Amino acid sequence: VVVSTTHGPFTIQLHWRDAPRTCRNFVELCKHGYYDGIIFHRLIPDFMCQTGDPYGDGTGGESIYGTTFDDEIVARLSHDDKGVVSMANAGRNTNSSQFFVTFRACPHLDGKHTVFGKVVAGMNVIDEIQLVKTDKKKRPVKAIKIFGTQVEQDPWAGEELPHGCYIPEKPLIKNKKKVTGKVKEQCTIQ
Repeated sequence: VVVSTTHGPFTIQLHWRDAPRTCRNFVELCKHGYYDGIIFHRLIPDFMCQTGDPYGDGTGGESIYGTTFDDEIVARLSHDDKGVVSMANAGRNTNSSQFFVTFRACPHLDGKHTVFGKVVAGMNVIDEIQLVKTDKKKRPVKAIKIFGTQVEQDPWAGEELPHGCYIPEKPLIKNKKKVTGKVKEQCTIQ
């Protein structure tokens, strides 16, 4: 998957055999433009950058499986290098659309976040993103935006969505949404 940003494109190779539900979610959201126009809302130098929230504050996002879906933790997939792509969450089994890219090895995240890909081209873009200044809340001072995504290889090409799945609508208005009567928790990586 090629992710085109304000800093240039980078390419993610997906671990679709090891994390099929997570990769299917990501591919379908990419194919339907879900990430188009979304910002990187959190950036911590020498750690990671986070995106995928249509609200831009870490509290939004939805998956093709509904509000959230379960983790796919695989022991041989690790946050062992720069450029690892993993799901952001608000705790166990709370994946939606938010993901992050590591700026270095972060093995303390293993077992907590589903690794589903690796940046294989455009690492210079990841390096440039890491240099963007942030405010006290770790938000980039100058917006880093995803212009669009292009799925170059779709393991599910021609297949219908799994039973019960749907493409979520991307919110047009930035406001706090309610999930079962309470404000949704922020997805974090620590």
